[in-house]
Amino acid sequence: MSDEDMVLAAGDAEVVVRPGKGGRVAGLKVGGTELLRQGERFGCFPMVPWCGRIRDGRFLDGGVVRQMPLNSPPHAIHGTTRDGAWRTARVSADEAVLTYELTDPWPHHGRVTQIVSLGEDSLTLTMAVETYEDSFPAQIGWHPWFNRTLGGGEGVRIDFTPAWQEERGEDHLPTGNRIDPRPGPWDDCFGMPDGVDVTLTWPGQLELKLTSREQWAVVYDEQDAAVCVEPQTGPPNGLNTMPRLVTPLDPLETSTTWSWRRL
Repeated sequence: MSDEDMVLAAGDAEVVVRPGKGGRVAGLKVGGTELLRQGERFGCFPMVPWCGRIRDGRFLDGGVVRQMPLNSPPHAIHGTTRDGAWRTARVSADEAVLTYELTDPWPHHGRVTQIVSLGEDSLTLTMAVETYEDSFPAQIGWHPWFNRTLGGGEGVRIDFTPAWQEERGEDHLPTGNRIDPRPGPWDDCFGMPDGVDVTLTWPGQLELKLTSREQWAVVYDEQDAAVCVEPQTGPPNGLNTMPRLVTPLDPLETSTTWSWRRL
């Protein structure tokens, strides 16, 4: 099927899916109000086969050191698929299934499947990485850019109760130490062992609850235009520090759900 833009609809919610631009959710409107920052780099893109930064773009793969392109020097960031063209496997009025074949510069063959499923008051994103050949370490995550304000109203409030914060070094990567959560602004990874649970509130307008069964989320709110809450299967640099192996018998799968209500 084609990689052209698709529009999903349910109730008064509308999602734009852009397979040809990194498999991203390019827009999410509720009652005509756009929640996601617009632009080529924004919306919500999948991070795969790794999340956040890899130190110096290098990770240990079995006994081999692999080098990824330094797209955020001196590090590699956010995986290899956000700039690529995904394919549409199936689409209906409220659901789209996209696939991506992992290839260069990633050293292993594998398939990524992403399902975008829209309800009247929720959006669920599901992703899986499979291999039919070599085993390899991988991560899955999403990088949504939520508008800080909705139509000029009061700025968004971010509420969550993490068990810990990954201490961030000067290189923006976790040091390996877990510390008590600190006040923002943040470009930091937090641990929520009972599952990611973050509430975004645009006062007087909308409340959005972002959940995932995973225990890591990066929160980024250092820009004026948008804030990011990024659920992921491991911390930044996790291919080195907490590798999760994808094997022919054991794919990597996860999901995140965003549910909203008017205020």
